[in-house]
Amino acid sequence: MVELRRWTPLSLSSLHKEIDDLFRRTFEEMTRLTPFFREGYYPAVDCFVKDGKFWVRVELPGIDPKDIDLSVVGNQLIIKGSRKAHEEVKEEEYLMRELYYGSFERTVTLPEGVETDKIHAAYKDGILEISMPCESARLPRKIHIEVEGEKKKAA
Repeated sequence: MVELRRWTPLSLSSLHKEIDDLFRRTFEEMTRLTPFFREGYYPAVDCFVKDGKFWVRVELPGIDPKDIDLSVVGNQLIIKGSRKAHEEVKEEEYLMRELYYGSFERTVTLPEGVETDKIHAAYKDGILEISMPCESARLPRKIHIEVEGEKKKAA
């Protein structure tokens, strides 16, 4: 139901409220059509170097390790898989639906120097942990950006 209110041509709060209402109505409608508009599932990934190894940790709760496929193509580690629905629930029976079921894919660019022929992968408690030796990996280094006038203030 729309409330009656006095219109003023330069009222930004009124315009702001109308735009908010438009977005709210639009996205409420889209959430009812969630399966159609869903972009996909992107599991969270951490990458780091520790103790001479390059590590990749992927958060994959509720996914059977048999449904995960790992491969290396060039300098890319490709992690593919799918999350399968455990039980059938009719669309009209859902009150809220946020879990994503279906396929996913993540690609991690490997740093130079990793030994991809010595990859080890283990899955425990919903976390896929991948490691590979990288004694000579070239890690990013921080580069200082000089700001104009910075030297004058310091002197």
